[in-house]
Amino acid sequence: MTELPLVKLHHFVTVEDLTAEQVLSLIHRAEYYKDGGKTPTLTKPVYVTNAFFENSTRTHTSFEVAEKRLGLTDIFFDPQHSSVKKGETMYDTMLVMDALGVDLAVIRHSTNAYYESLIHPQADSHLDMGIVNAGDGSGQHPSQSMLDMMTIHEHFGHFAGLKVGIIGDITNSRVAGSNMEILNRLGASVYFSGPDYWYDHAFDKYGKFMPLDDLVSEMDVLMLLRVQHERHVRDANEAKFSAESYHEKYGINEARYNRIKKNAIIMHPGPINHDVELAGSLVEAPNCKFYEQMQNGVFMRMAMLEAVLRGRKLGGLK
Repeated sequence: MTELPLVKLHHFVTVEDLTAEQVLSLIHRAEYYKDGGKTPTLTKPVYVTNAFFENSTRTHTSFEVAEKRLGLTDIFFDPQHSSVKKGETMYDTMLVMDALGVDLAVIRHSTNAYYESLIHPQADSHLDMGIVNAGDGSGQHPSQSMLDMMTIHEHFGHFAGLKVGIIGDITNSRVAGSNMEILNRLGASVYFSGPDYWYDHAFDKYGKFMPLDDLVSEMDVLMLLRVQHERHVRDANEAKFSAESYHEKYGINEARYNRIKKNAIIMHPGPINHDVELAGSLVEAPNCKFYEQMQNGVFMRMAMLEAVLRGRKLGGLK
């Protein structure tokens, strides 16, 4: 394996600006950690807070485990019991954390690109802390995207020439937005499927939309997406939604599973709605990598956090 330079970033908020070499370097670093590689020695304490303004199980807990493995000190923050409830802005909340000595903030928020004011503060601003995006609205989900890339690389060893199908509520998925961009950059061919009313033709530049039954047997990777009910407030299709009908038309059931390539893999960012996107009986099927994705999330988030530690020279790292 060619040795790639370690990635160094001031913030990690999107995959859009990563080069293919940086993506591969982060994958190699995460695989190194998964194989038992030694974590860097911190010569100074590093304080991190996890500010999740939206619900999360996998991402939140995965970041906490990654932080502990790296030796970071976690400063607890719960938006539901904070001054946010009194009208405090996101910027002011992070200004408080910065003033108290917190070095990094891992943030999830419902607003797309919430991080812009945090990473591009005004000239007279005191705010100067590393921001790691754990998901912004329907915008980006860089850590999920990177752990997905790691899982694909772990299985196939490459990206060039792979056919990847992204299936489901594509318009409202931050996972889809991140993955379609990065997969193109890495040389994979992207295809889309699912309800056409949850597909934006702006995505045509990344890949081709196809009926699910025409796509299933041709793909190397099937990326299933959760139906984003919470983002359908003004969507007339939400009132007509039927889990049974969706599964029949757009879900991976036993019959479709039996048609996939022998070496193909099925992925899902979670949480999985059983018998909607994926039959409940297939969640731990041999070709389903849901469990491995969750495992890989810890090691990839270690690599991502390390990139920001090195980019900001925290903990004595360079």
